Amino acid sequence: MEKRINISTTEPQAFKAMLGLEGYLSKIDISQTLKELVKIRASQINNCAYCISMHTKDAIKNGETPERIFLVSAWREATKFFTEQEQTILAMTEEITLIHHSGLSEETYRKASEFFTENQIAQIIMLVVTINGWNRIALSTHLQIED
Repeated sequence: MEKRINISTTEPQAFKAMLGLEGYLSKIDISQTLKELVKIRASQINNCAYCISMHTKDAIKNGETPERIFLVSAWREATKFFTEQEQTILAMTEEITLIHHSGLSEETYRKASEFFTENQIAQIIMLVVTINGWNRIALSTHLQIED
């Protein structure tokens, strides 16, 4: 793939706005493990190799096991590896990422309310929206995987 524009230098204010979302997300009341599961799963759905590479490395640094990372895309069939809370946030990630299918379902929203407060649900939505934004930036600009 031919390298394209660099948003951070071409439109630094836009990039700064995205970094502002990251700053907000660094302070939310969602564990780092859950954050990385969301980022990995959304990036898998969007086929964003750059973000998959980055977030699997981050997850491993955070103590995640390779086996669970390998199974994130098949979490519905590998439920013994993921808690109910993790399964719920993965379902939210899929439904919000694939919003054009049917959106965040009532069933998933109700399940999320068993594990998360209203503020945390809002935070998860913002987390999913943000990683989807980063995926779109990386894919549109042909961002290359770092060594």
